[in-house]
Amino acid sequence: MSSHDSRHPVVTGIGVVAPGGVGAEAFWKATREGIRVLDRVSREGCAELPLQVAGEVRQFDPADVIDDRLLVQTDRFTHFAMAAAALALDDADLPPAGEAPSVSPYEIGVVTAAGSGGGEFGQRELQNLWAQGSRHVGPYQSIAWFYAASTGQISIRHGFKGPCGVVAADEAGGLDALAHAARQIRRGTRAVVVGAAEAPLAPYSMVCQLGYPELSTVADPARAYRPFTRGACGFVPAEGGAMFVMETEDGAREREQRVRARVLGHAATFSGAHAGERTRAGLAHAIRGALAEAGRAPEEVDFVLADALGTPDADRAEAGALADALGPHARRVPVTAPKTGYGRAHCGAAVLDAATAVLAMEQSLVPPTPGIVDTCHDLDLVTGRARRAELRTALVLSRGLLGANAALVLGLGDPAVA
Repeated sequence: MSSHDSRHPVVTGIGVVAPGGVGAEAFWKATREGIRVLDRVSREGCAELPLQVAGEVRQFDPADVIDDRLLVQTDRFTHFAMAAAALALDDADLPPAGEAPSVSPYEIGVVTAAGSGGGEFGQRELQNLWAQGSRHVGPYQSIAWFYAASTGQISIRHGFKGPCGVVAADEAGGLDALAHAARQIRRGTRAVVVGAAEAPLAPYSMVCQLGYPELSTVADPARAYRPFTRGACGFVPAEGGAMFVMETEDGAREREQRVRARVLGHAATFSGAHAGERTRAGLAHAIRGALAEAGRAPEEVDFVLADALGTPDADRAEAGALADALGPHARRVPVTAPKTGYGRAHCGAAVLDAATAVLAMEQSLVPPTPGIVDTCHDLDLVTGRARRAELRTALVLSRGLLGANAALVLGLGDPAVA
C-alpha cells in the first residue's frame, strides 16, 4: 500500500512500561545505552524455583496511575497495559472519548495481545478458595485473569466504543495485534489503541513456564540470556510491554499530530511448537510476506530487531531465515536484540521491539545487544555501543514458543522535534 494512501495506518503515540524504564523516554535511554537490568527474581514465593533470573518492572506503582476501584478488579498485566495506554494517549494528544466534538467514541477501538493472562490475581483468589472457602473469593476472579481484560479495561476507562479485540497467542501475538489494528484502520476505524503487556512472574505463572525447554535456568544474570553466542542457553522471561496509538495519516494531519512511524507490512506463519531449526522456513516466509505488503526490497531494510530466542537451534534458524529472505543483504544489515538487557516479555516482547524500532528511526541510532561479545552467527549484530545510521525502514521479528512466526515492517515517520 502506498504511503500516500489517505487511510494508511501510522503511529502517533507510544507508551512503555518495561524493566528498563517507565515511559518511552526512560525506556529509550536505557535501551540506547545498553543497560542491563536482568537480576535475580525478587517476587515473593519464587525463591526456590528453578527459574531464578528475570526482568522485573521495579519502578512502577499502579496506584500512581490507576484508581483504587479499578486496582481491585485487575491483575498486574492489566495495570501495565492501562498505564502504557494512558502514556500513549498523552503522547498522541488524543483526548478521552466525547471531549473532542470531532471524534466519536465509536471511531476509536482497542486491541491487545496476551499470552499468560492474569496469573497473579488468579493465584491469589485460588489460594483464598482452598484456604478459606468460596465466600472469600471475589467476583472479579471471573474477569481479571481473562486474556481480554486489558482491552476491556482500557476501552471502559477512556470511553472507546469502536472495534475492540484481543489476540490470545504466544510471543508473535504482539505483532499480530499491531497488524489487526492496522487492518481496522484501513477498514474505516479512525484510531486504535493497540499493544501488549505481560506479568508472568508470579509463582503460579513461573511454574507454568518451567515446561518450556527454551527457558533459561542459569542463575547468573550476566550469563542467563545470551542469544547468538556459543553460550546460548535459552531466554529469560520478563514483565511489561508497550501500547501505541495508531490512526489514519489523514486523521493525524487533521489533528496536526506528528507521525512517529508508518505501519507498512506484516505477515504471519506457523511452524509448530518448539520447532527450533524448523522455524527457519516459516520465519523466512513471514519476512518475505511482510516486505511484499510493504512494497520494500530486501536491500531497503535498514536494521532488524531480532526475535533472539536464545537457544542454539532457534538462533541458527533465525540467522538462516534472514539469509533466505534478505539474500546477501542479510550479512550487511545491522541486527540488534535489546531484550538481552531486560528479558523477553512474551507478547510484550515484540511490541517493545516495535517501540524500539520507532525510537531508533527517530534518533538515527541502532541500539546495542547488551552483554553480547562472542557472536557465532553470520550476522552484523550490533554490540557494545549504539551505532549511528540513516534509518528509514525497520524489520521486527517474533516467534512464539507454540509455533507462530511474525514479521512487521515499519517506516520512518516525521522528523523528530528537537
